[in-house]
Amino acid sequence: MTMSGQNLQPQPLAEQRQVYLLTTVSADLVPRFRNWTTACLIAREIHRMGQELALESLAWVLMPDHLHWLLRLPAARLERSVRHFQARSARALMSLRADHGPAWQQGYHHRRLRDDEDCRGLARRMIAQPLRAGLVRRIVDYPFWYAAWL
Repeated sequence: MTMSGQNLQPQPLAEQRQVYLLTTVSADLVPRFRNWTTACLIAREIHRMGQELALESLAWVLMPDHLHWLLRLPAARLERSVRHFQARSARALMSLRADHGPAWQQGYHHRRLRDDEDCRGLARRMIAQPLRAGLVRRIVDYPFWYAAWL
């Protein structure tokens, strides 16, 4: 436990805000997010998650078939938040497309960052992924990314 707040009450580890690198992949690796409309929809859902839940988006990049997301939230809320995001974005995607198959692969990959890890450096490497994948020549030409530091 750590101490928090004005009266220094112990805070359970599960409620401490942690930074995670999250990766979630489209079902069957279908590149459904290369479409402008679907990518905008996913970006909107990421933004809504930050507004509605105790979740802070530090950086994210949406690739044609997956999402990398650097976020801060209480450890106890990670699984619930990811499931909520996947379900909401899947419902929104279903309203746009004729097929009603799954939008996301089941599950996701996550890694909690150590306190001494360089979040900004990780965000820079994450956001450069469209360049490395040859999707654009300059990152300013790729619209589906965000970094809190820029």
